[in-house]
Amino acid sequence: MADEIKEATGLDSELIKSKGGVFDITADGKLIFSKANEFRFPKDGEAAELVKGV
Repeated sequence: MADEIKEATGLDSELIKSKGGVFDITADGKLIFSKANEFRFPKDGEAAELVKGV
């Protein structure tokens, strides 16, 4: 997913380890995807598109 974001936006991403199945994507300090809210992981290409939209 980090490679996908880098290729689509030119931006680097950072993995912050957590516990309990947390999977959130933030950009510019804004939550743009949350597994807890969506009840799923992002689909292929979805994370990059969300980051591009910020």
